[in-house]
Amino acid sequence: MSGFDVLTRGDVLDSALQARDYLVSCGVPGALAAKDPRLWGRRAVDHSRLGWLDLPFASRGLLNQVDGMVAEARQSGLDHIVLIGVGAESLAAQAIMEAHAASVTAGAPERGAGGRPTGELTVLDGGDTAALAFAMERLDRTLVVLASKAGVSLEGDAYRRIFAAAFRERGLSEREIAGRFLVITDHGSPLHDFARQCGYRIGLTDPYLPGHYGALSAYGLVPAVLAGADAERLLEEAASLVPSLGKDEDNPGLLLGAVLGGCAQQGPGGLARDKVLLREAGGPGALSGWISQLLAVGTGKRGRGVLAFEPPGGRGDFPDVHGVSINPRSAAQDESDTSVWAPLGAQFLLWEYATAVAGWLLGVNPFEAGSTVVQESEDDAATMLRTAGGGPLTAERPVYVEDGIEVHADFPWPPGAELQTVLGGLVASVPNDGYLAVMTYLSGDFSGRYLAPSMARASGRPVAYGPGPGYPHATGPVHKDGPGNGAFLIITGDPAPGDTLATHPVPGRPYSLAQLQLARALAELRALRDRRLPVIRLHLRDPVEGAGRLTEAMRAVAGARRP
Repeated sequence: MSGFDVLTRGDVLDSALQARDYLVSCGVPGALAAKDPRLWGRRAVDHSRLGWLDLPFASRGLLNQVDGMVAEARQSGLDHIVLIGVGAESLAAQAIMEAHAASVTAGAPERGAGGRPTGELTVLDGGDTAALAFAMERLDRTLVVLASKAGVSLEGDAYRRIFAAAFRERGLSEREIAGRFLVITDHGSPLHDFARQCGYRIGLTDPYLPGHYGALSAYGLVPAVLAGADAERLLEEAASLVPSLGKDEDNPGLLLGAVLGGCAQQGPGGLARDKVLLREAGGPGALSGWISQLLAVGTGKRGRGVLAFEPPGGRGDFPDVHGVSINPRSAAQDESDTSVWAPLGAQFLLWEYATAVAGWLLGVNPFEAGSTVVQESEDDAATMLRTAGGGPLTAERPVYVEDGIEVHADFPWPPGAELQTVLGGLVASVPNDGYLAVMTYLSGDFSGRYLAPSMARASGRPVAYGPGPGYPHATGPVHKDGPGNGAFLIITGDPAPGDTLATHPVPGRPYSLAQLQLARALAELRALRDRRLPVIRLHLRDPVEGAGRLTEAMRAVAGARRP
């Protein structure tokens, strides 16, 4: 696919055209293309915060540097790249590798940059230990990439220690171990200093570039290029979009931003279509996840925000949800309100531009450092782990237990209540313009995706879902600083029997990955409670059996509430 287009229809089109005309009358397209920071006030945005507009060209120099690193890695037999990163740092690289894999499946040669054989990319974001086990089986071929704009995250520290210890057990010297790590971070960040002390290879990025706008920077490109993706083509795709972004007409970024921002504003009937149902042609993928975090971080401020959903949690019949299809196969058969066609490189730039436009319409600064909600949760989790010293993380007792499923809530349930009552109470707490969100902190393949259809039927509202800590890290701003109309289900569980990677202490730390994961869940729970948002936590003493019972209970709630 070489072209790009945005097609919108129905009442969404009316809102979009009105918003686009207003944007043009205010000179937004030209000002944004010229990187004029005065769009958000005289001092609100520094000119350098808009440097993402130059990345389709500026990042080409980066590829020349990475090319030598790829050759060195392949010569050393390192073709398995482990990316440690939570949120935006990992989602873009995943999307690039998914697109690369799809092109290979479609018949393209299985070669990456420079014609070298394609490698593998494994992402570790603090969730399922199955990915860690997969990486450990390929240790002899593994190069670890630690990506973060700030310091070393809790997960980054834990995984770094686990890999360093594993390399040491294989007989590698400290110098050889340092050669197995590459750190991507901002110049002058705490992680920069740490990596330099450890002797790791370092790739530095612009500290002024917003993290959620870094898909075409080293954060998105370097791990994917090391794994064999063709980033040069990706940048060419993005560059082909640039000339249209300063235009008043035939500007797909402007139209998409007008759709997102115009619909999210309250209309004459008081209804804001501030929820987006994303449909990818091949099913939900990392690109949808990346778009979700971009919109959440870029617009989730000051009681406003655009929240994106994926099927099956977001049905198309909610009045405050508009559907967006990404690269649908046929415009005639596409039932979404808006369709977006573009190759991946252009998709990145298109959505970044559209998020900036939507933020302008909503009166929020999409590039500001924003809320500290994400860092607050991580700091809270770190404090819990430090205070526990290897002991229990919480003394909170469940208010109710049924078949090995513990219910943790701020209020007591009446005697004789069942799990269906608990779930029904949560469903009933969703406002008419709200949504449900499921966050799972489990090792295994059970996710909120299995619960989403039943929860949507039971509540009559859309359902967002994702594994922790990655999903709440990526979308936390819109949940906590946005409209404040969500209700939340957090699911934790005991480690599966035999999962030694989860239960074994992290080298040099008094806690295991399972305890780290639970601390993250408890911190998220506390953050939502502090904002007086409805939330319950269900803890599965047996994750496999508990997941089945929970799914059955949710289906029963949906059946009881069906008209």
